[in-house]
Amino acid sequence: MGRLSCVFCHRGNPEGRTPEEAHRGLWRNPSDLRVVDKTCGQCHGEIVARLKKSLHATSAGIISAARHTWGAQKTRNALYATYPVKDEDGLIPREKGALPELKVLPAYDPEKPLGPTNHPVDDYLRAECLRCHVWTRGKERPGDYRSSGCAACHVLYANDGLYRGHDPTIPRDEPGHPRLHRLISKIPVSQCQHCHNRGGRTGVSYTGLMESDGYCSPWSGKPGVKAGRKLHGKCYNHLLPDIHYERGLACIDCHTELEIHGDGNLYSKKEQAVEIECEDCHGTVFGPADLKTSWGNPLPNVKRKGGRVVLVSKLDGRVHVVPQVVEVVKKNRLAAVAIEIPAHAAKLECYACHAVWAPQCYGCHAQQDFGERSGDWLSYRKGGDPSQRAREGNRLRTAYRWRETRSYLRWESPALGINSEGKVAPFIPGCQAIFTQIGPDGKPRFLNHVFRTADGTYGLAYNPLQPHTVRRRARSCEGCHANPKALGLGLGIYVTRKNGVDLPFGLEQFVTRKGRQLQATSHDGARPFNREELSRILRLNTCAACHGYMRDPLFWQEVVRRHGRAPDDATHNWILQNLLFPPFP
Repeated sequence: MGRLSCVFCHRGNPEGRTPEEAHRGLWRNPSDLRVVDKTCGQCHGEIVARLKKSLHATSAGIISAARHTWGAQKTRNALYATYPVKDEDGLIPREKGALPELKVLPAYDPEKPLGPTNHPVDDYLRAECLRCHVWTRGKERPGDYRSSGCAACHVLYANDGLYRGHDPTIPRDEPGHPRLHRLISKIPVSQCQHCHNRGGRTGVSYTGLMESDGYCSPWSGKPGVKAGRKLHGKCYNHLLPDIHYERGLACIDCHTELEIHGDGNLYSKKEQAVEIECEDCHGTVFGPADLKTSWGNPLPNVKRKGGRVVLVSKLDGRVHVVPQVVEVVKKNRLAAVAIEIPAHAAKLECYACHAVWAPQCYGCHAQQDFGERSGDWLSYRKGGDPSQRAREGNRLRTAYRWRETRSYLRWESPALGINSEGKVAPFIPGCQAIFTQIGPDGKPRFLNHVFRTADGTYGLAYNPLQPHTVRRRARSCEGCHANPKALGLGLGIYVTRKNGVDLPFGLEQFVTRKGRQLQATSHDGARPFNREELSRILRLNTCAACHGYMRDPLFWQEVVRRHGRAPDDATHNWILQNLLFPPFP
């Protein structure tokens, strides 16, 4: 890049004799997706083409999830994106969930009938949720300062948005400028957090941050001044970070180039676009890692060295030894018991047990107000520098004003369920939309309303997540087998109807004890535990009181081989009394 002239990327007129002449036609951000084909695309055309079809550009997962749970579309698959896009390369692997095209998200007109192409959720997305995609610069406030296009990742911004370089033409006291005028490929975690602080909140969770209820405690030591520093519009509590972050790994050390830029296909959900799994680096109980992703691609920064698996950090070059599950099992018998249980080894995601907390925001109360207008993250004023069009201040005020609040926050004991890959994984509320609409006369048209999905479930979303809060010490057996909240049954304490929402269950409950799903999931195949699974999980808690002292799984495999499994207490008692411990003569 150092050999390229300024005008190669930024354009303008190098022969101009005045600033006005020299800057005519200048692109301040040559990497913005509106101009990128003529700049970055000259050398990186294949990557640029993939990026425009990636979830980072389309936001198809956010859009399809919200529209399904609000009852605006029957399918969980994506129909719409931030901008219209087609996959025209002729390679559309539908078995992976790839789509041929996505249309632009409709705009909402309250004068027209409510329907699949005219729904308030689309206005909500345009006014609030779609601030985080690479076609736009997003919110310009502490923690959220960034650029658009390729520079959204590859040009670093400080949380305060202030310039730290030596260019005298860039003010140092005006927020909204990059930290340095420099493109980089070594992306730190803080850069990813500019966007990944909402929704699943994995960017902030990874570093141990969980938003507070808004009090911004503690005090600072100065009269009336709190010490909490707002980032992303929120104050944070500090919890345990992910052990990978604690050991110095950045997001790019695990997540691959094909995940970040896209693999050239249009996807509906992030699980379709992510190729990395825990086992790719750590192996399984059956053997060490093969150092390939779940898509079969080699891991470029993970290799074998001296009989060990090591990861070389893409950020700083540090070498990290990667523990192999099969070796841990040999050294730690307690770990062996947990992992060698067939159901655990085959049916659980590693992070089902090792993610020790997850952000849980219950009751996303969203109010739409026809009395005020708001900027639309998909519509901007024309004219001027096209690379600066997608700034927050350039948005057209074609959306309505939205306000958000919530019922309460938690981080402990995230629920579990079955994810779209058929494995047990953590589930979190995301998001439990409770809708109020204020008409132009100031009176409510909808009041604390919960939409129903096409499946008949309440449109409060409970979705599977990799929380990015992994620790070596996992959940206890009782943390799942004896905890109704962990099984999606809730605690039975929160009385939703007395908190203004007409629901016959608490916000933590997304399944009944009979296995009937109450809340929606926006991922195909994802679901809560069914009746049989709930019964088996809860019953095993009773068994653990005795079985926990007998740690050899081979012993219990032999018991099952000889006597079968006891489906109920009566059979279990009969086996104990007549086969294992027969009565004295």
